Amino acid sequence: MATSIRLVPEMEQRLDFLASQTGRTKAYYLREIIEQGIEDMEDYYLAADVLERVRKGQEQTHSAAAVRKDLGLDN
Repeated sequence: MATSIRLVPEMEQRLDFLASQTGRTKAYYLREIIEQGIEDMEDYYLAADVLERVRKGQEQTHSAAAVRKDLGLDN
C-alpha cells in the first residue's frame, strides 16, 4: 500500500540530510519512525478509549483490594 504524507519544510530538510549522510533512503527512515512510534500511539489512544468508557460506566472495573483477595495475595 502506498501512502503519501506532507512534511513541513524543516522536517523534510532534516530527513534529506539524514538520508544523504547515511546512504539510506528517506523511506527507510520513515518506516523506522513509524515502526518505533506505532506502539506508543496504540498504547496512548487505545488507553484513552478505555478511560473514556470507564468514565461513562461502559467498562467493567475491579478494585485493587478485590483483585488481591481473588488472587489470594492478602495472606
